[in-house]
Amino acid sequence: MTSTDHPVIAAVDGSPHSREALDWAAHEAVRRGLGLTIVHARTPDRRVDQHTLRREAEELLDRSARRVTEIAPELSPSTLTPLDFPSAALTSLSHNASLVVVGSRGLGGFRSLMLGSNSLATASMAACPVVVVHSGPSDEDAAEAAGTHPDIVAGVAADESSEAVLEFAFETAASRPGARLRIVHGWTMFSSMLSGGPVFDRDAAANSAERTLAELTAGWREKFPQVEVVREPVGGSASRTLVTASATAALTVIGRRRGGESLGLGLSPVAQTTLTHALGPVAVVPC
Repeated sequence: MTSTDHPVIAAVDGSPHSREALDWAAHEAVRRGLGLTIVHARTPDRRVDQHTLRREAEELLDRSARRVTEIAPELSPSTLTPLDFPSAALTSLSHNASLVVVGSRGLGGFRSLMLGSNSLATASMAACPVVVVHSGPSDEDAAEAAGTHPDIVAGVAADESSEAVLEFAFETAASRPGARLRIVHGWTMFSSMLSGGPVFDRDAAANSAERTLAELTAGWREKFPQVEVVREPVGGSASRTLVTASATAALTVIGRRRGGESLGLGLSPVAQTTLTHALGPVAVVPC
């Protein structure tokens, strides 16, 4: 399999958010040794001249490709202009991609929205991980703000769904020399009861959550010994911790149950809150 078989896909529409997503995708393709495909979907509309739409799409893709070669000369990006709704086109392409990267908002919608409908739909339905790039610090800025190398932050649940999240998070941290991986797990007395742990002893429940987190990460730490890992069991919802951490993180990683066919389906409340309110790039990984 070559790097072009399952490339990084960057969605562009000419908005400032999509330009930030394109830059992020180009740097990530270089880090992972993958190809880059730039996609601009032309929404079907009989009221608009299709020749004009195609010409505008080609001009946008040409500008985007030139931008990539300026910031990542080692890449030779390919381009696509599918005639489809953006989220549908990206979901289809995701079956043969390693990663899809989108901006948090595009040209349409309301300025007050924190997350655009196409971004949410793609993150909810894609077959591969999707990175939604919120305006935030670059890796270098994040490292400076943290006073160290940039963190990768991952939110995990205490079940098998965390495996895909941990795999993606460890691989991402390993691709950034010196990056630290913060693994966040939210627990409550109710979740302790459901898992057969302590019910009335908060300290015992916290210790149980710490042990569970250690067990979840043990195999991955052996596979990626070069990655510094910090485990953070959080009493209560983990969403606040993840959103706060996203302000200085290079990437925040969350999971999504497979099988979603509508907006938001498969996103837990923690994942939905994190994706909507994050202050930096968020990766949504199908589990």
